[in-house]
Amino acid sequence: LIMDMTSLLLRACLVASLLAPTACSRLSMRYGGCHACVPAMRAVTPVCKLDVADAKPSDVRVLVVGATGYIGRFVTKELAARGYQVTAFTRQESGVGGKKGAADVAADFPGVKVVVGDVSDPASLKENGFAEPVDVVVSCLASRTGGIEDSWKVDYGASKNALDALIEQGGAHYVLLSAVCVQKPLLEFQRAKLKLEQEIQAQEQVSYSIIRPTAFFKSLAGQVQLVKEGKPYVMFGDGQLSKANAISEADLAKVIADGISRKEMHNQILPIGGPGEPLTPLQQSEILFELFGREPSYIKVPIGVMDAVIGGLDFLGQLFPSLKDSAEFGRIGRYYAVEDMVGPSYGTTTLREFFEDVAENGLQGQELGDQAVFSIDGAGAKK
Repeated sequence: LIMDMTSLLLRACLVASLLAPTACSRLSMRYGGCHACVPAMRAVTPVCKLDVADAKPSDVRVLVVGATGYIGRFVTKELAARGYQVTAFTRQESGVGGKKGAADVAADFPGVKVVVGDVSDPASLKENGFAEPVDVVVSCLASRTGGIEDSWKVDYGASKNALDALIEQGGAHYVLLSAVCVQKPLLEFQRAKLKLEQEIQAQEQVSYSIIRPTAFFKSLAGQVQLVKEGKPYVMFGDGQLSKANAISEADLAKVIADGISRKEMHNQILPIGGPGEPLTPLQQSEILFELFGREPSYIKVPIGVMDAVIGGLDFLGQLFPSLKDSAEFGRIGRYYAVEDMVGPSYGTTTLREFFEDVAENGLQGQELGDQAVFSIDGAGAKK
């Protein structure tokens, strides 16, 4: 019984970590910039040879780091479709679960130059990513799990390496995929992202666009297969502790590409969410039960249970440093269980339309990899 309860608790505590960043419900933003939560920044005059907003895309050389990640794939393809000279920077083994080699990446990105290197190594990045002139860097990098060391290595360090290399070469513009949740930084990966944002804004050599999305559709898809199989939907409290207006990967990719071509988006921090009203986990579950023709069934976990688990993990982390990440994962789960993830609406695809599509066609292409809480085949919590 204890093992069953522990398994259920871990499953519940991790559900929320599928969700993406926190609230910005007080935003009032034109598409060209946020005019509420984000303080106005001084104008930056970049040291550049090319006005990337006014130039023809075919004249603009763009390096995408994090090109094989969930959002990076869509961004790379969107940029190529718009006619930019795109170079995708990738690891030797990349993509979800590290299952793609350079040849696989090249096949996935027709018309895109693919280079292999280590973005966390400045020398490798410069040698391989900046062997030829680069006008724009688009960073779609994100730590795989949100662990403490990994957050600072990737969310801050690797993206900072790309910024430094662009400045050193005399490039023009830097686009960062960040997250709305940095507006309330309680987690290590949020602090790492926020520090990078601050350093981007402090420098004067290149212009920038910082994109802060709310939630990704895939982040809300973790229980689709479970509901399809008639299993209960897991939620905290009454399922109304938080809400989100998630954005599709395709819509977000368009925003990120616009961060290059639309001058009004330069030197701006841009929170962004998807179309439609923000939905609570309860409302999301109701859509899934309706689409699969299932009778609603729930496992409701009191948020206080998560607090107790985090407290225990924190204590153990003091005794056993290897467990510190476990405590951080617990905090991540709690954060997304109680914090809204709301931003100004953009795009055309709603979460309901996404759920309708996966109900008919399955979850292919929505693999979560190391970020998964539930496996795509519904086998249970990811080990």
